[in-house]
Amino acid sequence: MKNYIILTISIFGLIVTGAGCKKFLDVNKDPNHTTSVSESLQLGPIEKTMAGNTVAGECAAAATYWTQQVSINQPPPTLETYEIFAADVDGTWSFNLYPATFQNLKVMIGQAEAAHHNQYAAIGKALYAYNLAVATDFWNDIPYSQANNLAFTKPKYDSQESIYHAVQSLLDSALYYVNQPASVIAPSTDDFIYGGDMGKWKRFIYTLKARYYLRLTKAPDRTPVAQADSALAALQNGFGTNSDNATIIYAGSANDQNPWYGGTLPGAGGVVLAKFFVDGLISNSDPRLPVIANVNSGGTYTGRPSGADPVPDYTVFSTIGSFFGGSLPLNPNDVSGAAAPLIVTTYSEALFIKAEATFITQGAAAAEPIYQAAIASDLSLLGVSTADQATYINSRPTLTAANGIQQIIYEKYVAGFLSVEVYDDWRRTGFPALTSAQNPFVPYIPRRWPYPSSELLANPQPQQSATTADRVWWDPQ
Repeated sequence: MKNYIILTISIFGLIVTGAGCKKFLDVNKDPNHTTSVSESLQLGPIEKTMAGNTVAGECAAAATYWTQQVSINQPPPTLETYEIFAADVDGTWSFNLYPATFQNLKVMIGQAEAAHHNQYAAIGKALYAYNLAVATDFWNDIPYSQANNLAFTKPKYDSQESIYHAVQSLLDSALYYVNQPASVIAPSTDDFIYGGDMGKWKRFIYTLKARYYLRLTKAPDRTPVAQADSALAALQNGFGTNSDNATIIYAGSANDQNPWYGGTLPGAGGVVLAKFFVDGLISNSDPRLPVIANVNSGGTYTGRPSGADPVPDYTVFSTIGSFFGGSLPLNPNDVSGAAAPLIVTTYSEALFIKAEATFITQGAAAAEPIYQAAIASDLSLLGVSTADQATYINSRPTLTAANGIQQIIYEKYVAGFLSVEVYDDWRRTGFPALTSAQNPFVPYIPRRWPYPSSELLANPQPQQSATTADRVWWDPQ
């Protein structure tokens, strides 16, 4: 049986996109039945679907297991030890992504554009770009230009290079709509990320543009300096403070919980923190440790060796802190994690992107203050005192030409706890330096996901011969 973090999400139903056969004189048509749903009823469910799928869900499980932030107290082979088959990713592709996210966004965007509801069009395009990037980063070539189109029963796979062009184009189009006159019909409480604040959406879009420019520093026919310059240009309009952070809010009720909460309850299989991650925090005297992790049953911070044989009681290991949505197995009456916001993108990430881009273009000395500001931003977000911030930052190695990328990416790895981005950064830079989990199912850390079995059967494509050892386009040797 496959072992994954169990992440529950609220799906409010797929959007109805068309009516049945038209009857003579419409005598059988129900006048109370609508064939469309307003954007205000579409946006929230799309955001929550995205939260449980590409922000968290199996995407985050793979990213955090394979970069050894999180571990699971179950006998190998598991996802943690690199066992992943085509059937395991069916749900992500065949339900959560293509119908429930891409198709519903396509409908919402189309309606918003036709009605000149500019804010909804902007948000829809931004979310489409975000999810499209996550999908191509896991699978490389994927359907886009012919996807969700009834004219194409076997949509072709577009190259990852073209997908990245599409991502930037969608973000540019989102900015176009942000800058158009605001419509009377506008998002507010139905937007679980920014509550309809389009200024913050604009800064989010520019920050995503910077993220995806920097992703291609090693892509074929790209140069690190050109990609870094593009990222820096975008960041001039990106996040400026932690108040810009993109998070998805939860009420904490049974049907509206942070996805990590349900995934870390005792019945979810023993999700704990990994030894590599915890040991790094301890060795650096990192003041974020008490926020990121809960003490174990012995009152200490202990991570589980990735891929190790299970122990009878998983509470001998530290678990995910409630700040990030984790449950507290040693204090089951504390359910605060259920209402914790799910982090999508932060000001700290924007500063780490800026630090790396500055390091590439101007060197270590120019990147140093930005790197320190990035660390401080995350420490502040997690409630670390000003004095402890200074102590920690002063303890970190000064950036040099030799260690710059390694130090920046390690700190970004800690600040990006539970983010899919840590896996993308590891593939792109090789940092943090990881060794294989114990009892590996394959003798390497996977570089990608297999294509889903539903596609192998219904839409055969040449790209489907790829294995998890093969690299995506932007991750060359």
